[in-house]
Amino acid sequence: MALVIAGERSGAGKTTVTIALLAYLVRRGLNVQSFKVGPDYIDPMFHAFVTGRPCRNLDPVLTSESYVKKCFSRHIQDVDYALVEGVMGLFDGVSRKNQESGRHDTNFDRDTRINYRREEGNYDFSFASTAHVAYLLNLPVLFVIDCSRLSGSVAAIAHGFRSFNPDLKFAGLVLNRVASDRHLELLQDALQPLNLPILGVLRRDEAVTIPDRHLGLIPAEELPNLHAAIDKLADLAAVSFDWEQLLPLLAATRNEGGEGSEQLSCRHSLPSAIVTQKDDVVNSLGKQFGVRIAVARDRAFNFYYQDNLDLLEELGAELVFWSPLDDWVFPDNVQGLYFGGGFPEVFAEKLSGNVLIRDAVRSAIFSGMPTYAECGGLMYLCDSIVDFDGNSWPGVGVLETAAAMGKRLTLGYREAVAVRESSVLTALDEVWGHEFHRSHLTVEPTNPVYHSWRYGKRGEVEAVAEGWGVCQVHASYLHLHWGARPDIPARFLQQCADFNCNGVLGDRT
Repeated sequence: MALVIAGERSGAGKTTVTIALLAYLVRRGLNVQSFKVGPDYIDPMFHAFVTGRPCRNLDPVLTSESYVKKCFSRHIQDVDYALVEGVMGLFDGVSRKNQESGRHDTNFDRDTRINYRREEGNYDFSFASTAHVAYLLNLPVLFVIDCSRLSGSVAAIAHGFRSFNPDLKFAGLVLNRVASDRHLELLQDALQPLNLPILGVLRRDEAVTIPDRHLGLIPAEELPNLHAAIDKLADLAAVSFDWEQLLPLLAATRNEGGEGSEQLSCRHSLPSAIVTQKDDVVNSLGKQFGVRIAVARDRAFNFYYQDNLDLLEELGAELVFWSPLDDWVFPDNVQGLYFGGGFPEVFAEKLSGNVLIRDAVRSAIFSGMPTYAECGGLMYLCDSIVDFDGNSWPGVGVLETAAAMGKRLTLGYREAVAVRESSVLTALDEVWGHEFHRSHLTVEPTNPVYHSWRYGKRGEVEAVAEGWGVCQVHASYLHLHWGARPDIPARFLQQCADFNCNGVLGDRT
């Protein structure tokens, strides 16, 4: 078994509880695998910092329901304990029409949707919510409640969430931000009639708050005192949770030769500062491509799904991690470039000042090197980045537009159809992605890669032209998870294999 850490809303304390549990388990020398519901990149960085293992995203929109189950099953085979951090409130997800079921999931179990819709109450899990994933994996929920402004009403909240869909299993409660012993007494008295175990109590303590900025928490690599904060959370967890009841609930249940139990040998190339040990991969594919791919990985570019990196390596790519921020030499003998998302706007001055690297990237791209860039990667390839203060910093200069920061947040899942071929997609290919950014482009592409719609709104609203294709570049605000679409990295690596890097800056053979 394992536990799903859920909350009544965003900000209830799921991440703090999750990191505290992970820190305590690791301190005891136990192997633990973490998962994160949804498309988030930053929370998984903290998980990986604590556990030394890549955190896996479980997102049935970006992948599929069967992929979520297979991914979870596969990655708990060699660990003692496992937990899943939820997203937003327990039932917060997206609306999805029934006919959209199984759109790219060849193993979709149609009984699943029937089972989690209760005819008598007409209750329905929102698709891709924490509740949906808990149901798919048949895992109990550890429910976190922010009690900072509650006393007796805590019982109504706990009762309402537990009874909203009786098919969900509740393991117990964590009472967060409790102010005093008297406050705790009031909460316990109110909850007593529910017979719902209180498995954790966290007192109000600003010292354990992780700082945030415009797109959420500040990434782990930018926090110099993170080790001390994690130690404090481990100390807190030791005395704040009922470990006698929690440990059996967190214990991972392994398959014995069943689905997901096979282990694949693969070298994992995440930097040792974040991940320090090997793990298995999700997709068993023949190693077809012997190419070197330069993956931008530093404080400015760090939004990558581990499953995407695994797929590239399983297909035979050698991943060369490098830093457009700090390196002064372009990687040797590479045949492709991969720029993930991140925070180039925060480091725009330093990125712009690294003129040697900007020129080298531009030269490589104009020579025809296949390049895949998402969100922050797209911003870096623009003529310039305009930061929150209105300062304009020169970018690589491949895309004839500027990425300007603003107040409006663009957020949500997207359906998209490729309207032209690119280094990763063929024309009319359909993908499901996610956008999360506060920048906008001052000039939109005249020959876009995609027509995209808000998820579930295709046919109801006008499509938005999105994505740039210059030379062999595929640059877009859309973040893609390739787990259920191994054809996407396979096409990218085929384009890279066909590219001759001889004579390109960085070739020093």
